[in-house]
Amino acid sequence: RERRFKDALIEQADIQPGQHVLDLACGTGTLAIRAWQTQPQAKFQAVDGDAAVLSLAMRKAATIGAAIRFEQGLSYELPYPDDHFERVLTSLFFHHLGWDDKQRTIHELLRVLKPGGEVHVADWGVPTNGLMRALFLPVQCLDGFPNTGDNLQGKLMPLFSSTGFENVQERGGFNTPLGTLRLFSAVRPESGRETPSRP
Repeated sequence: RERRFKDALIEQADIQPGQHVLDLACGTGTLAIRAWQTQPQAKFQAVDGDAAVLSLAMRKAATIGAAIRFEQGLSYELPYPDDHFERVLTSLFFHHLGWDDKQRTIHELLRVLKPGGEVHVADWGVPTNGLMRALFLPVQCLDGFPNTGDNLQGKLMPLFSSTGFENVQERGGFNTPLGTLRLFSAVRPESGRETPSRP
């Protein structure tokens, strides 16, 4: 199932040759490596706050010769210049963040994306039925009820809209043994608006 939804996320991102692409909170690099395999002519960077998992990600990428630049950094203080990426991908990350850090992270994505750039998100969302809601309880126990509750109540997409993204839309969903996974995308407005600053 992980391979299935990550492939769906990469497909919806429609990465083109030469584009700068960021994997936000890359973990052990599975998504970034798969995206690079799909479009090796793009320029891939990946960031995570955990040095140990970054080390593992770099070893995995080096094993297959994947041209991905890995860096340590926080989602709400990204080590990248303004207007840098055409695409940002992130998988199963936002539900770990409290509300304020969700907001700060989305502001950072607005800053580092080029006008017209897109963010593509896969994360837990509103359950499709009672069974999916029950299956999600272990995730909430492990990762925290307040931050996972934001996702469960469908607050993530409206937050992208209220922060300044346009064309925020759900692109797909998967029922999994841990609950309902939602895929969505959002677009930074085109030129004519100033580059957002950190809140």
